[in-house]
Amino acid sequence: MKPRDLLLALAVVVAWGVNFVVIEVGLEDFPPLLFSALRFLFAAVPAIFFLGRPRVAWRYVIGVGLALGVAKFGLLFIAMDRGVPAGLASLVLQSQVIFTVIFAITVLRERPRPAQVAGIAIACGGMLLIVFDHGLSAPLGALALVILAGACWGVSNTITRYAKPPDTLRFMVWVSAVAVVPLTLLSLLTEGPRADLDALRGIDVTGVGALAYLAFVATLFGFGIWGYLLRQYDASTVAPFSLLVPIVGMAAAWLLRGETVGLQQAIAAALVIGGMACTVIRRRSVSASPSPEPMTTRTPELHRQSTR
Repeated sequence: MKPRDLLLALAVVVAWGVNFVVIEVGLEDFPPLLFSALRFLFAAVPAIFFLGRPRVAWRYVIGVGLALGVAKFGLLFIAMDRGVPAGLASLVLQSQVIFTVIFAITVLRERPRPAQVAGIAIACGGMLLIVFDHGLSAPLGALALVILAGACWGVSNTITRYAKPPDTLRFMVWVSAVAVVPLTLLSLLTEGPRADLDALRGIDVTGVGALAYLAFVATLFGFGIWGYLLRQYDASTVAPFSLLVPIVGMAAAWLLRGETVGLQQAIAAALVIGGMACTVIRRRSVSASPSPEPMTTRTPELHRQSTR
């Protein structure tokens, strides 16, 4: 990878890692579903008028919009609003890698490598350590919502596998547009019009900054650069950078929010990240042919449809 592209990849990792701290800050000003709806509104408008229509079937755009935009981010924002710290959320959400591989095996009938099976087992062991960590400062119900958000992300990855969008940025802008209306309706039904209006009337510089970061930095910049990198290099070169996101997320939460990481959580994080590495990194064969890539290289490519 060229030095400039390496710096771009690291910039995306930092943007997506810090994203969790920004979500935590924004939730102090907005109800979670309204915050998510506004994030996608700013990501979609006005970009949607300049990028043109998506180059994939509408059913894929709608499917990913509901699974990723509404379900995954809605659950994540609710979970963080209910007490899941930013650093922990950045780590547990990466369970999406596990679900993506599982769905690829069960739905797409792809054959896993032994290393992938071992990686899933290792990562699940790390998740169990997190759940049974008696010093954990998050309600188990809220933590379960983050894991469910990871499962929804896995669903969207499977849909994206079918869609194969040629332009990641354009695809994500339209996915964002799809998510706005359902999230707004859910916010009105569950959080109430009064809470939403109060949040909009009381919006301040911090709230605007959080929305701007999520929409323009985490979504448009992040996915735009990620898509560019995936067009320049194979997925096995780019995807491993995503393993740094929870590391940056936990470090940012420690530096900016004062979150502490105990020994058991540190061990759990090492197991989760190590397990994910087993599922997305493969050894490149010298005699590789130009035939279609197996799941071990295609699955990481789905990692670009993230968060963040």
